[in-house]
Amino acid sequence: MNDPQLTRVVPVEHLTPTTHRRERLVGPDVVRAVALIGVVVMNYHGYLNGSGAVAGPDASFLDRLFDPWTGVLSTRFAATFMLVAGVGISLLTERSRTSGDREAIRDDRWRLVRRGLLLYGGGFLLDWVWPGTILFFYGATFVVAALLFTLRTRWLVVVGATSALAAAAINAWVIDRTLDGRPVDWLTSPGTLTTESPRGLLLDTFVNGTHPLLPWLAFCSAGMVLGRVLPTGRRLATVGIAGAAVTLITYLVNHVVTNGRAGDVAWIEAWSTRPFDRGLLYTLGTLGSSLAAYALVSWLAERSRDHAAVRTLGAAGEMTLTLYLGHVAVYLLLVDVLDVVGRNGLTTALLFALAYWTLALAFAAWWRRFIGMGPAERLYRRLGG
Repeated sequence: MNDPQLTRVVPVEHLTPTTHRRERLVGPDVVRAVALIGVVVMNYHGYLNGSGAVAGPDASFLDRLFDPWTGVLSTRFAATFMLVAGVGISLLTERSRTSGDREAIRDDRWRLVRRGLLLYGGGFLLDWVWPGTILFFYGATFVVAALLFTLRTRWLVVVGATSALAAAAINAWVIDRTLDGRPVDWLTSPGTLTTESPRGLLLDTFVNGTHPLLPWLAFCSAGMVLGRVLPTGRRLATVGIAGAAVTLITYLVNHVVTNGRAGDVAWIEAWSTRPFDRGLLYTLGTLGSSLAAYALVSWLAERSRDHAAVRTLGAAGEMTLTLYLGHVAVYLLLVDVLDVVGRNGLTTALLFALAYWTLALAFAAWWRRFIGMGPAERLYRRLGG
């Protein structure tokens, strides 16, 4: 869950020409923290309320907005988190990639593989108590990124586009087979990660899980491209405006092409913006919103980097693995063990998330100031390199 270090080597003036220091970038850290806040909100609502979190036809605006499966905010925080993971991968591997040093490239490649397998295996175990955890898919993405980070930028774009197109093609194929009366349960319902065969595990990782590589690799690939250029100022504004425009266009296209075809299931799903249909419009729209969010939050963070709120969020962004595992532990303790928090709808979930983050942000700021690296991050770096 913890991204590779979000730092860039920069020259230090008035020292020798070969002297460098590492300057931590506040923007990506704050984006990660904000994205994780959203992940916790959506998780608490979905896990607390289950089918009750699904917004019906008479649901309020907030209920539709926070619907964990079809709402406008569904998966967008997690996708932004994946985007920042790509940024971190590019920054971690920048020195070896730009130098062309084969030994350094090999070291970075194996570092990403070790970290990815650690998250993949840890996510596999966590899935027993927290089904659908993003940790599992996050780790798989790191392993694949170990093979990708040396590619030219244009090929990263091709990989991301191929991932999005493949997911849409699989979705169209599933629709076609199902409508013809030939169900593909072996693909669409392979079982949970912890009880299925190796084939089911593979299908969950790439196709059928909550955050599968098809199309989620598109978000990481875009982040890797973003991490190579790290836009600032006007260029960052351009990224934000372009991302917002892409998202708006996808919703307009969805509205136009599906208008008046309420009974045409195949047509609606093919042009869907809903997360779990994994159509092309969903991937493009979610990528656009992630880019817009990254640009806006980064711009605000860089402009106010000395503000207490930014420093606090930055500290939280440096220890998101700890805070992610913490939100799982707090939920299991207060809901499943002690039965302190009831399953009473969206308001309860929002208040629960607010209470958690009030304490989590204070904890992160204190820990970062007096101890340093987060406890889970320290173990993660020690085991993963």
